[in-house]
Amino acid sequence: MSKTVLKNLDLIAQTIYDKKGFNILALDVRDFSTMTDFYVIAEGNIDRHVKSIAKTIEEVMTLGGDELLHIEGIKAPDWLVMDYGEIIIHLFIPELRERYALEQLWQQAKIVDLHINVKEN
Repeated sequence: MSKTVLKNLDLIAQTIYDKKGFNILALDVRDFSTMTDFYVIAEGNIDRHVKSIAKTIEEVMTLGGDELLHIEGIKAPDWLVMDYGEIIIHLFIPELRERYALEQLWQQAKIVDLHINVKEN
């Protein structure tokens, strides 16, 4: 795994955490998927929260020189998908994450050890 991808996974996870997203999971699917190498799955409380998280991820990634290739679900962001090539991000409201259970599709995937700076207020 390249250092850049690992840094981006940590950056995405940190951004989600900083925006009060939760249940953050990154999966290494290189052995199972031809679409991408990594999936990041996380939740926001409501659709506006999911949209806000996505907007901030896009801003942070753009600052780092990474272009968003495609985004799906922006008009009804209860499930929003962001494509960065090697990394695809799925942001859900909790009910939809539970219903679609993407983790089950990739249950053989390796869980990526994310480094999130947990700040206490």
